[in-house]
Amino acid sequence: MIRYLKQGKAQAVRREEEAQVRATVEAIISDIEASGDEAVRQYSRKFDHWAPADFRLSRAEIETARGQLSAREIQDIAFAQAQIRNFAEIQRASMQDVEVETYPGVLLGHRHIPISTVGCYIPGGKYPLLASAHMSVLTAKVAGVPRVVATAPPYQGAPHAAIVTAMDMAGADEILVLGGVQAMVAMALGTQSIAPVDMLVGPGNMFVAEAKRQLFGRVGIDLLAGPTETLVIADESVDAEMCAVDLLGQAEHGPTSPAVLLTDSEALARATLTEVERQLTILPTAEIAAQSWADYGEVIVCDTVEEMLGKADELAFEHVQVMTRDPDYFLEHMRNYGALFLGPRTNVSFGDKVIGTNHTLPTGRNARFTGGLWVGKFLKTCTYQKVLTDEASAAMGEVCSRLCHMENFAGHGEQANLRVRRYGRRGEVPWYQPVPALD
Repeated sequence: MIRYLKQGKAQAVRREEEAQVRATVEAIISDIEASGDEAVRQYSRKFDHWAPADFRLSRAEIETARGQLSAREIQDIAFAQAQIRNFAEIQRASMQDVEVETYPGVLLGHRHIPISTVGCYIPGGKYPLLASAHMSVLTAKVAGVPRVVATAPPYQGAPHAAIVTAMDMAGADEILVLGGVQAMVAMALGTQSIAPVDMLVGPGNMFVAEAKRQLFGRVGIDLLAGPTETLVIADESVDAEMCAVDLLGQAEHGPTSPAVLLTDSEALARATLTEVERQLTILPTAEIAAQSWADYGEVIVCDTVEEMLGKADELAFEHVQVMTRDPDYFLEHMRNYGALFLGPRTNVSFGDKVIGTNHTLPTGRNARFTGGLWVGKFLKTCTYQKVLTDEASAAMGEVCSRLCHMENFAGHGEQANLRVRRYGRRGEVPWYQPVPALD
């Protein structure tokens, strides 16, 4: 039996908040579409108190930002980017172009073609998430994207030096200091000063995620990556201190970040509730984490491992930290998750910052139907066909003609008929009629 020792806000309350976000985003998109740079500047001034003459950084401004970092800081960014680049390159190498003769004289294939231009959003208003530059910009460049635009909001009234440096080291072709919905719309639709992109990627708050949702179709998106989520699956092989640290380590992201403990030990569940309250008295980011835990934190107790698996798949969380006696059980059986972190030696923070897997992951139960950002998201798998012989053209044409007429498509059928007449040397085939079989 599944029981809750703690629950967050009711779903009805959350849906009402989401409706308010949708309306706000819709209005901003409409304004920017109508007024371009003027509206972008207006919203940037309103939300970020930032309205420079040009949101795009010059080469000199990028070098100035880099000069603000120590050698150690630059080395640490380089180390993280090396891990992420290495794994992205391994993933890219796994994606092979295909060309095969599937029928005598018929050649079919596919090619992986990089998207032409991508806009990467790097969150940075509350926390300067420079790691998002590695995850989006660098991965796009490994995929072969020719033009990558990277943007982040100002931090405390200025470009954040580490974010700008990480963007530049990752290979960004253009760097903007612009945040929020206004950044997403400017990149997607273009303005007088910002050329549009073909795809938007990157995580963000609920407003940024909603902007991506509303802009999808006019541009591509990677996935809906809203406020971060973490699910800790644990049994008595770990203690409350570790569970609480891993819950609060993600709850500090923002006031709407769900953090959930799923366990088959009521003793561990109750001990973790107590330990969370203790850590909230000493955590430097407790103001945010405490609100997130109060409104979105949950503690769920199950009777069996199978119940935990079923509940975890139902939740379909972004991050799933598994600290059980047999974490591989969840690797082998779980289907719905953004990323798994198996065993107590790893944790979500490793994945967020340095280990090499991508931290832009599906939220809001979207893990039921998509994985996270990876090099393959920046590639279009496009098929092609080529018919090499007259005999193959006639053979395909004969069957195609009859199939087209089963669907009442006379024009489609005539495309096939023409090939039968010319390449099958069957001049008697009538126009707009199915090709008779010879056998």
